[in-house]
Parts: sequence; structure tokens; C-alpha cells
Amino acid sequence: MRHILLLLFMGSFLTLKADHITGGEMYYVLRSSSGGMNTYHVTLKQFRSCFTANRNFYNPIYIGVFNRITGERIRDEQVPLTREEELSATSTDPCITRPPLICFYVGYWEFDVTLPVSADGYLLTSQVTNRVDGITNLDPGYGRIGATYTAEIPGSRPLISAPSNGSAHFTGSDLVTICAENSFNYSFAAVDPDGDELRYYFCEAYQTVGYSGGGGGGGGGGGGGQTSQPVVGPPYYSLPYGSGFAGSSPLGSRVTINPSTGMISGIAPGVGIYVVTVCVQEIRNGVAIAVQRKDLQLNITGCTIAAASLLPEYMLCGNTQRLTVANQSNSPLIASWNWEFRNNAGAVVYNSSQQVADYTFPAPGTYTVKLTTNRGMQCPDSTESLALVYPGFEPRFSSAGACISKPVLFRDETTTVFGTVNFWDWDFGDVGTQVDFSPAQHPSYTYTATGPKSVRLITHNTVGCKDTLFQTVEILDKPPILLSFRDTLICPPDPLQLQAGGLGVFTWSPTVNMTGANTPTPSVNVTTDTKYYVDLNYDGCLNRDSVMIRAVNRVSLSLPTDTVICLGDAITLRPASDGLRYTWTPAASLSNAGTKNPLATPTGNTLYTVTASISNCTATDDINVNTVPYPSAFAGADTVICFDTFATLHASTDGSSYTWSPVLPRTLDPLVRPPVTTAYIFTAMDTRGCPKPSRDTVLVVVLPQVNASVGRDTAVVLGQPLQLNASGGQNYTWSPAAGLSNPFIPNPVITFSSPTPAIQYKVYVQDQAGCTDSAFINVKVYNTMPQVFVPTAFTPNGDGTNDYLRPIGVGIKEIKYFSIYNRWGQMVFTGTANGIGWDGRINGTPQSTGVYVWQVKAVDYLGLDFFLTGTATLIR
Repeated sequence: MRHILLLLFMGSFLTLKADHITGGEMYYVLRSSSGGMNTYHVTLKQFRSCFTANRNFYNPIYIGVFNRITGERIRDEQVPLTREEELSATSTDPCITRPPLICFYVGYWEFDVTLPVSADGYLLTSQVTNRVDGITNLDPGYGRIGATYTAEIPGSRPLISAPSNGSAHFTGSDLVTICAENSFNYSFAAVDPDGDELRYYFCEAYQTVGYSGGGGGGGGGGGGGQTSQPVVGPPYYSLPYGSGFAGSSPLGSRVTINPSTGMISGIAPGVGIYVVTVCVQEIRNGVAIAVQRKDLQLNITGCTIAAASLLPEYMLCGNTQRLTVANQSNSPLIASWNWEFRNNAGAVVYNSSQQVADYTFPAPGTYTVKLTTNRGMQCPDSTESLALVYPGFEPRFSSAGACISKPVLFRDETTTVFGTVNFWDWDFGDVGTQVDFSPAQHPSYTYTATGPKSVRLITHNTVGCKDTLFQTVEILDKPPILLSFRDTLICPPDPLQLQAGGLGVFTWSPTVNMTGANTPTPSVNVTTDTKYYVDLNYDGCLNRDSVMIRAVNRVSLSLPTDTVICLGDAITLRPASDGLRYTWTPAASLSNAGTKNPLATPTGNTLYTVTASISNCTATDDINVNTVPYPSAFAGADTVICFDTFATLHASTDGSSYTWSPVLPRTLDPLVRPPVTTAYIFTAMDTRGCPKPSRDTVLVVVLPQVNASVGRDTAVVLGQPLQLNASGGQNYTWSPAAGLSNPFIPNPVITFSSPTPAIQYKVYVQDQAGCTDSAFINVKVYNTMPQVFVPTAFTPNGDGTNDYLRPIGVGIKEIKYFSIYNRWGQMVFTGTANGIGWDGRINGTPQSTGVYVWQVKAVDYLGLDFFLTGTATLIR
């Protein structure tokens, strides 16, 4: 069973927030023709999603009529909505996973328009302010963007019968779903009532620029029955396509359209909404008379089809005979694969049950590739494809001529080892026109604008190989002339070679004292100032430039006076000279000894000599560059200090003066007390000739303040191990040390053998620099079993004494809950913290004097459960 999925979905999916118009087209038929007037019956068709609330089609809508060539506005028609219909579907095929609900509305506007026959013809235009949101193949930076739909009525130029025309009308289904990363075929075929030849191609979708749409109800989708506004006239501009997409490849490089049938086929891109526009060119008696367009937003969903799906053919026409192929359907319902490759004689040359077939064909030829999936299981399917194994097919072409308004001759140079080349489809890349196509093998085309043109050639051979080649052709107003120099000097009688670059035939003038006047590099021998002109002819494109040669009898050269720099610095040497070539010595400390202005970095006092030359005329001069060392500057070693303590810096220098930053007392050994880590910059100067200071930095790292901590005072019972816990440093010392498991760790353990009302432990904490802090903890030791003490009364008056009813656990590891209830059984407090209790308020309201019941559940240090209940009196 074959599962052919043709549920194309335009517009919105339930999980997406799409909005407004999802596609449209306009077409017409010739109603009558009389007295130089033609009446056309026009239909405008638009789509919108069912899932966008509060959106309606415009009623009425504006349709503009323009001169097709000049863009002049002829009239505006206000057309009421003729009818509206709803289309919806959900696939029930069990072999399709996650089939989407498809639903959209189609609006029709129909009207008659009577126009005089004209040489230029007419352009009918409808516009909306917004397409659907979130279109995947557009630049995401543009946000919402509008749509323009057009239909062309041809003029009598270049074909007298062209105005008697009914437009091509697309007949493909408007209900389609495409599953992401699956193969698909969808027909954009059209019919033409006049029998004109039709040629299909992907083209750029139009946006709207300067169009404001109608009032209310959501803009470009129409709203609440509001009317649209008069449309903006041509020219119309392309949508801003995103990376990897274009009007000519709206679904990426794996999807193509057949120029003869309008069939779109290939492998769908990922999940998303994609705007696709197909143009169909009407050709009558070999003359292109009009182009009609259909503009759709296709929703590619995450569904899958349990199908055997292959490309129509696999072309091994390059330099390999190896085929690696997998099923184009990635449905999880597919559980088995059976591959069978057969040669022309029907003999099986390869079979496999692997998910991916991999085979190198032994000889050229046409092979059948068959895939069967789920044989004997649910959703069985099979399909066949062709493998064209004819290596050695290589598309190539060349062009001659590159001048605007002159024919450019294109020559097909495609080579093939098998068969012969028999098909050519040229697109000359002339943006803005629909007549830049040719099926000839060696066509010519005249461009009307300069710039780079992306020329495309699709070529086939008789054994089925097909390929596409793109090549850039530069169209010129005049050919460029590249001159090595335009103004130079010569010292007679030396000869000079002129140098020009470019494509074409060169002619120099005047030819006096010149050899090679018809080459790009003639030689001249002048004695006076002379201006030479060069003319370049490139396939009829002409350009002219010139070179001025001035004759001199000496070289001017002058260097500045001697100078002083700091040792290790660099200086640019700048002679005043008209020389053409320069030679410096010594070269070792120069960036380039053959340039006019080298960068010098001397290692000591140095005399630099330069020779400047024009031909054989030379001049020489020199300059002394003396060096003086920088003053030494040492700010001292970096140091680390405790928080809020002092440090002494120790700087040294051989300079005559120095400063500190931040500002410190003018001494080499200042005392500092920085509050935070601080970098001190020491700057030294001297008067020996180096005008620049030396600097060094010392970093004084201030450690964070040591904050010793041992927690809250606590209580234990006899025999209960108590673990002390200190923090805040690296080294710890406890006092008193008697009974502690280790007095030099942060968490020693002690077990008491006798009761005591209070014992205080002190811990000294040090960081890595020896900075010290201390903390105390008081411990009470009870001669009881583990117990939770709760007062029998409390006075929550805010005096700091007995303000809370709270549990005090002794020998208790964890309090599960401590809950308090009033006399009506209402819980007024619950908590789990030792020493934390109730302040006598409910929702911030003080409670009156009375008796309250409390309950406590806990776990003692031995792991045994503890439960106790009692009463306490609140006293006001």
C-alpha cells in the first residue's frame, strides 16, 4: 500500500501563534473584446488561519490597476467579498504519526474590469499589512511583514495578440501537510485558457512597503469587516529571506521545481512555516507575455509517514560509483527494511536488510533501486527509484562580452563521458525582469544594468544526468584599468616601463620614444615632462586613463637634525625627498631598509645613512639618533597584610625624582594602611635626556577580616557527645583543651561526665597570613535524660524577657514539630527549630490572656523518639 501524503497546510498550527493572511493569488479570464476595449473577469483569492481569533477578510478590499511598465496608477477598484468558505481536515491514516489538524478560510473577491488595449499592459495588485507570524525562512529581525499579490495583463508589445489573454490559473490542491525531513511531491501545475506554453520557477515573494492596511481588527488579515486602503504602486520588493533560503530556493537546496510541470519535489526542511512563491510564465509563439504568481505560507509539521520513500533518482554522474541511501521517512512505525538493486537486465546485484544501503556499482548503467518496508507487518510499503551511474558529467560554461547594453555571448562547455548533452535551461540573473531565460545551448543576453550577475545553467544529458551550475558574470560600464602608478619621476636618459593591468586590448599614446604601444607594459625614454594615455577595449567596452612622467636632473633629499630618544624606543625616520627608491644603513635595527620612512629601534647611539634615487640619479644624507636609558624604577615586592593593619613599601630608583599613585608621602619607604587590596604605582623621572618616566607597581593584598564563629550557646545531658563547630579561618586553637578530642581542629568532640551550670569555650581562628580572631560558646550540662523544656507561662510584652513560648531541647538531635493550640483547638503556631517559638500573635494580632496547649515531638541524640505535651499561660 502506498501512502502518498498530500495534505499541504498553509497558515497556522495549533501550537503556533500565527496571525493574519497565509497566502493568496489573483487570476482572470477574458470576458469580452470590442472597439479596442477588453473586459476581464478577475478573481482574488486569499487564505487565513482558522486558529487566529478576531480576524476577518477585508470587506470591501482595494485592488489597484497600474501600467505594467511605468507603474503609473490607472484606477483603484473597491471590491466586496464575494464568498468565504472553510476548509479543514485531519488525516485518519494509521500509518501517519502526529497528523495535524488543518483548518483555514478561503476568501474570494470577483469583479469585472474594462480596460483599453495598451502597448504596455496592466498590473493588478492587492495588498495586506501582515502575513502570518514567525515565518521560518525569513530574516527573524524583520518581525511582522506584509504581502503583495499581483496578476499581469500583457500589452500588445511585443506581441499584438497578447492583450486577448486569460491568465494561467493554478489548479493544485490547497490542502497539504508536509512532514519535516520527509520526501514529498506537490504540484503547482496551472492551466492556461489560451493554450500558452507555461514555464514554472520559484520566485521572490513580495512584501508591502508604505502600505497601512485598514482600521481595526488586526491589520493585514482584515478586521471586523473593515475596508483596506488603496494599494501602493510598483516596484514591489522581495521579502528579506534568512540564511540558507532565497526566493529561488524557499525550502532550501533539497527542494526543486520542475520548470515544465510545476511539480515541487525533494526533502522537506525542518518544522516551521515557510513562505513559497511560484511564478508561471506564459509564453505565446515563443514570446514571454506575462507572469502569474501564487504565494503560500506552508506549515511543515513534525508528523512522519510510515512509507518507503526515496528520491525520484540518484545521480552518480560525478566522480564516484558508490551509493549510500536511506529511507527518506523517519517514522517510528517502520521496523524493517529490504533493499534490492537490479541492473538493466533485471538481475539483482545487491540486497540488504540494513536500514542504510551502501553499494559501489561495478559498471556504468541505469540501475533500479527498490525499498520495501514493514514487509508482513502493519503499514507495509514499497517504492522504486533509479540510480544513474554515469560518471564524468561536468557542467561548464564561458561568456564573452561584459559591456552594458551589448550582447553577452554565453557558450555551453559541458562535458559528458556517457550520452550527449541535450538540455539547457539558462537564467541570466537579471533581477527585475522575467525574460532573462533561454533554452538555447549557446544563447546571448543584453543586460541593462551593471554589476555582478549570478548566471545559472541547468543541463541534462541523454542518459539522465542533471546538474546545476552558478557562475558570476560582471557587467561593466567600462573595463577597469589597473595602473601601477599615475605620476612618477624619471632622470634622463634612463628608460622607464609603464605598467597597466586589465582584460582587453591596450593602446598607448603618444607613441614617441615608446616601444610596445599595443601592450599593457610599454617602455618609454623621455627627456621632458610627458603625459601618456592608455585606452582599453574589452569586447566593445572602452576606458581611458593616463600616466604623467616628470623629468628631473637631480634628487632632492634632506633629513631632520640629530635627535635623542629613550633606549628601547622606536622612531620613524622621515626624509624630505622626491626619490623613488631608498636604501638605509645600518639595516639591522630598521623595520625595512628599502622604504622611505622605516621604523628605527637603535640599541645605542647610531648614525643612519640613506641614499635616495631616481633612475641613476642619487643623493645621500644621514642622521644621528642618540639613546638615553630610562631611569630605573622598582616599587618593591608584593606583600600580603591582615585586615586593618599597616605595611611598609620599599622602592628604589636611580632617577632624580619620583611619585606614588595613589598619592603617598614623598619617600621611598612610605607606610600604608589600605582598606582593600591596592596597587601602588611608583613613577621615576630623571634629567639625563630621556623625557619619559619609568613605572613599576607593587600590589598590597589585604586579606578579608577574620570572622570567627562557633554558633549559639547550647545545652547537653550527661553522656551526650557534643561536637563543637568553628569556622572563619584555616587554623584553630580551643581553650580550655581538657576533654576535647583535638583542640586544634575546627570541630572537636567532648563528652561531659558531671553536670555544670555553664562552661565557656574559646576558640582562636587564624587565616593563611596569621591574622587572628576569637569567639566564645557557653555550654550547660544537665544531669537528666534527654528532655525538652517548655515554660509554664510567658509574657509577650516586648521587654526582652520571657517574650516567647518556645522549646529548649537538651540531649535532643532534632525537633520534628512544636505545635501550640488555643482552647478551641485552633493551631496558632508550629515550628521545628530548637529555641524558636510563638510570640503570642495570630496573623499579627496579639492574643488575650489564656491557657494554651502545646505538643512537641523530637528525636534524642541516641535516635529514640521523644513526645511530650503540656500547657502554658499567656499573661498580658
